[in-house]
Amino acid sequence: MTTEIEKRVKRFFDIAVAALGLVMFSPVLIVLIVAIRRTSPGGAFFLQERVGRLEVPFFCVKLRTMVHGTPHVSSHDACQSWITPLGKKLRALKLDEVPQLINVLKGEMSLVGPRPCLPSQHDVIVARRFHDVFDVRPGITGAAQLQGIDMSTPEKLAQVDAHYIRTARFSKDIGLLIATAFGSGKGDAVSR
Repeated sequence: MTTEIEKRVKRFFDIAVAALGLVMFSPVLIVLIVAIRRTSPGGAFFLQERVGRLEVPFFCVKLRTMVHGTPHVSSHDACQSWITPLGKKLRALKLDEVPQLINVLKGEMSLVGPRPCLPSQHDVIVARRFHDVFDVRPGITGAAQLQGIDMSTPEKLAQVDAHYIRTARFSKDIGLLIATAFGSGKGDAVSR
């Protein structure tokens, strides 16, 4: 279990990295926004309601990687054909996740933590309630994601998330961020 000092260090680190990341990535984001709008009808951003800390809902901000008008479903329930050609590249490079730094600055997310689920993912919510996963902010990346565990296996996901929470340390978060930066973890799988 993390101490109060570690929680404050983590939050300070989240704010500093998110602010710096948004500044550094702003030229790339501008290019991507233009590219998304030119290659696919619809807006460049995708807002989706997610379940946050203490089960408070929030809107997760991402770059749109799917065809405009795609149903709001979990990634493992989405069809591969819904993803735009540019969206495939953005997902592979994890650039679609960069706008979530806004959620981090707002205090809705952390850089590292359990990935936020949809309000419609009842099995995930029940498993996470049982394991007290909602006690922490959800993250842009997390231990389960790096192990290739997605929301299609709710109990296994909740157990890994709970273990992360019980053993969380700032140094462990740095390791998870480095692993993410070097391409570990696939996130939620998209069906074929």
